[in-house]
Amino acid sequence: MKLDINKAKEFYSQMLLIRRFEEKCAQEYSHQKIRGFLHLYIGEEAVGVGVIDALSDEDAIVATYREHGQALARGIPANSIMAELYGKAEGVSHGRGGSMHLYSAQKRFYGGNAIVAAGLPFAVGMALADKMAKRNRVTLCLFGDGAVAEGEFHESLNLAALWNLPVLFVCENNQYGMGTALKYAESETNISKKAAAYKISSHQVDGMDVLEVSKMAQKAIKSIKAGKGPQFIEAITYRFRAHSMFDAELYRDKSEVQEWKKRDPLLVFKDRLKEMDIVINTQEIEKEISKTVEDAVAFAEAGTLEPVEDLEKFVYSQGAVK
Repeated sequence: MKLDINKAKEFYSQMLLIRRFEEKCAQEYSHQKIRGFLHLYIGEEAVGVGVIDALSDEDAIVATYREHGQALARGIPANSIMAELYGKAEGVSHGRGGSMHLYSAQKRFYGGNAIVAAGLPFAVGMALADKMAKRNRVTLCLFGDGAVAEGEFHESLNLAALWNLPVLFVCENNQYGMGTALKYAESETNISKKAAAYKISSHQVDGMDVLEVSKMAQKAIKSIKAGKGPQFIEAITYRFRAHSMFDAELYRDKSEVQEWKKRDPLLVFKDRLKEMDIVINTQEIEKEISKTVEDAVAFAEAGTLEPVEDLEKFVYSQGAVK
């Protein structure tokens, strides 16, 4: 695909922001500034950045519980995300959602969902609403390979195909559903074949290469907006960190992790830039990102906890969190 220097800077900056933001999250978690569960996206940056870049502002996103990077790629400010992780009222979900429930109606980012595969039927419902209202927009549904074992995966794909709905399903296949390797949970490990069985146009892509992901996503979204129904992308990727901060990671060898790190999305992208003779100032970008992350931590530290008298707000529809 064609790439100008501005887009090259944007892709690199977004992936580096996700990497540095999450490294800081892990650090703050160890300091008990962030509590609850914390699932890091490190290693999978190229998927979120590449796919979300292909969306318009009107398109919607339904994500998973490993969604910090996807939220950053959508343009939700790092300050608001870090404040949410700190449980502060200035957070993107008013501090009520935490790590697994990032939400922004303004950015059309509808979760952050803590339940495996629960986002799929939600995305299908949103796409059905768009079709019935004759709005030409796409709902992007992100999920991991672990979701494929759930009934919602099959029910959602079936209905999306049957009703010809404008959904882009993107499976981030990072090889493991929690601590179980895909080969021990699925008789067919080529997930795109499962989607094809529902007569959905399905593709595999190198999820460590942001340019390949972006190219595939643009093609899929163009097809959906032309009224050709749902599309499915299986992005082959790898998470470099454990499933969560509580995971002792006894199910895989360190050598396997090191082997995948040779295809770190940031390194792959640098190599692609060399091939295209595009030069960006990575040191300058690193400095800018470092300040953004430090500012986010300072913003969260200075944030406020919700008053006790407000705890019953938003239980019902008196004012949904926006």
